[in-house]
Amino acid sequence: MTTAPTRLARPGPHSAGNRAARLLARLTSRITDRLLGTALAVAACNPPAALHAPLPVRVLVLGAAAAAWWAAPMVDARPVLTSMRWRTVAARRRTTVLPAAAIVMAAVTGPAVWLVACIATLLLAYLLVTDAWTAGVTAPPGRPQVTPALAAAAATAVVLLAAQAPVAATSWARLPAALAIAATTLCLVLALRIRRRPRG
Repeated sequence: MTTAPTRLARPGPHSAGNRAARLLARLTSRITDRLLGTALAVAACNPPAALHAPLPVRVLVLGAAAAAWWAAPMVDARPVLTSMRWRTVAARRRTTVLPAAAIVMAAVTGPAVWLVACIATLLLAYLLVTDAWTAGVTAPPGRPQVTPALAAAAATAVVLLAAQAPVAATSWARLPAALAIAATTLCLVLALRIRRRPRG
């Protein structure tokens, strides 16, 4: 008794087209998050100076824009324990890594004052749009969204004005730095306390 040879199913053009369509849909989802994140990364690289920089620097700016386009969408998922490898943690916390990297890049490149204001505005908009605690599907119901936006805008304005204050070369430089560290610590403590406090 002989059996007919079985044919192995080979991936046809339709499966390849489906994979390409899924990849395209993934790369174009949450377009607002991606545009704001990419604009933030590019602005932090100081575009006026990057235009006249050597070719490797311009290539790095393009690479930063591509990385920001990938990392910008909000991670709207409930926290679960998956892996503690730094790559996994960075991929899950990429909406935090992106603005932090943009701030560091802006501090290194030293942009003009008008560009610093643009970076601060883009940073504020990006953080508000991608904050899963207030704008995500997993956000607690009934939580007001106007209060965090106003608080973030006020904090951004205070930090921007303090950063431009001409006290770096004076004897008063340590006082605003200490106040900034204390205010940041207080805000972190209050934010963690509010998020961990049970309702009712």
